[in-house]
Amino acid sequence: MGSEGEMARKPRFLCLHGFRTSAAILKKQLTIKWPESVLQNLDLVFVDAPYPAEGKSEVEGIFDPPYYEWFQFNKEFTEYMNFEECLAYIEELMIKHAPIDGLLGFSQGAILSAGLPGLQSKGLALTKVPKIKFLIIVGGAKFKAKSVAADAYASPIQCPSLHFLGELDFLKPHGKELLLHCGDAVVVHHPRGHTIPRLDEKGLATVNGFVERIQNLVKQEEGKNTPGPNNDFYVGAV
Repeated sequence: MGSEGEMARKPRFLCLHGFRTSAAILKKQLTIKWPESVLQNLDLVFVDAPYPAEGKSEVEGIFDPPYYEWFQFNKEFTEYMNFEECLAYIEELMIKHAPIDGLLGFSQGAILSAGLPGLQSKGLALTKVPKIKFLIIVGGAKFKAKSVAADAYASPIQCPSLHFLGELDFLKPHGKELLLHCGDAVVVHHPRGHTIPRLDEKGLATVNGFVERIQNLVKQEEGKNTPGPNNDFYVGAV
């Protein structure tokens, strides 16, 4: 029989990619830019958004298609289309890949990830799955649609969250605004733009500290084995 440390499962994150990208792209970015010492301590489940890209992708020519988007919006980002369907789709994924402890999101996936705990706490989303325990937000922001934002940020986001803010990221001011709604946040600053950043020594120490903390929280809460992977984009030890 293994020791308690050997038996403890890793925190499992559903990973939500950016607008008009894909699960494969996010997986590639993370595995290239984040060291194995971080990734080997997380179970990452990469999933494609429900809708094929309805326009040109900004990563075209850099990463291969197909590309997907989580939901659509107007020019001002104040009205969303297919948003309820998107929330139902994410809930289905969380059931399929259970147990999901947290959400890791980049760009549109980060906006979704950060807004879902509030919608869940009000009974407006993810009502069939356990409470989201952790967040990893890269290049995130708040929902701009007032009807959604009013519920998503009605109360502080209390789950532990790790945020990446790029000095050259056009969403940095919005990422800082999101932090005002997070009651238990840790921040990694990096010099890049709207991208998955490489981790310098300070950033790596911050990330490792966050991962160690959530590992301990999962161990305390569950302390039992969980079902194994069931799709090609599951990453146990990357």
